[in-house]
Amino acid sequence: MKDDQLPCRHEHPMKDMDPTPGKTVVIADDHPGMLRCVSELLGSRLNVVAAVGDGTSALEAITRLQPDIVVLDIMMPELNGISVACELQRRGSQSKIIFLTIQHDEDYVAAAFNAGARGYVLKSRMKSDLLVAIEHALSDRDFISEYPTLSK
Repeated sequence: MKDDQLPCRHEHPMKDMDPTPGKTVVIADDHPGMLRCVSELLGSRLNVVAAVGDGTSALEAITRLQPDIVVLDIMMPELNGISVACELQRRGSQSKIIFLTIQHDEDYVAAAFNAGARGYVLKSRMKSDLLVAIEHALSDRDFISEYPTLSK
C-alpha cells in the first residue's frame, strides 16, 4: 500500500481516558504517509511538536524540543532509530522512546530495549497499541505489541 493510500481514520482505544494531557511528542519515520497517520492518531491526545523523516533530524528535534515521548521507526536514512535511541540514552535524555516498526524479529526488540525503549509497537497494530504503549511508557512500564514471535 502506498503512503498516500494509508487509512488514517482512527478509533481511539482509550477515548474515555486521557493519560496524556499536555504531553509532547516527536515522531520520526521516513514514510510521509506514515508520519501523517501517526500525527493524526496522536494529535488528539498529545502535542505533536515535530514530525521528521530521518534519524539525524529526529536527534536534532528531540535534543532541541525535549519531548515527553519519542516515536521512532527503526529503518530510517542517515541514522537508524536504534542509533538515535542509543545516542539519546548516552546524552541522558528523559524522553520516553517507543519504536513503531514493521520489524517483528526478537533481535530488533532486544536492540530497542537495550537502547532505552519503553515500547515496541508493530505498525500493523498501531491503531490498537500505540496509545496504550504511550500510557505504559509514561507510567514507566514497558509495552510490546502482541505477535507470536515477539518477547523481550
